[in-house]
Amino acid sequence: MSVNLIKSSIATVQNGVARADGKLQLTESEVIFEPFNQAFGLGPYQFKRADIASVGKCLGKGGGIIPITTEAIRITLCSEQVYEFIIAQPSQWIALLAGKVH
Repeated sequence: MSVNLIKSSIATVQNGVARADGKLQLTESEVIFEPFNQAFGLGPYQFKRADIASVGKCLGKGGGIIPITTEAIRITLCSEQVYEFIIAQPSQWIALLAGKVH
């Protein structure tokens, strides 16, 4: 299977107080998150780029409530499912996910 990888980076998915480190990948058609430890139940996640309703910056939080970084993005799907990732270069990821950069 040939996948045209656009960008890949180490990321942390956050869901309330739960967090898991892993790898976030962007291809021409999909977003894929593969956690390093799948025992936490946070991933793997895979969804189509066409299913993204919005993407923007958010805060990375410690304990689910204390802001610890502005280096994070929130991806909202058309189904209203929300994914938050703490990641380096969030503006670059947002531009790529929004289809503004090829």
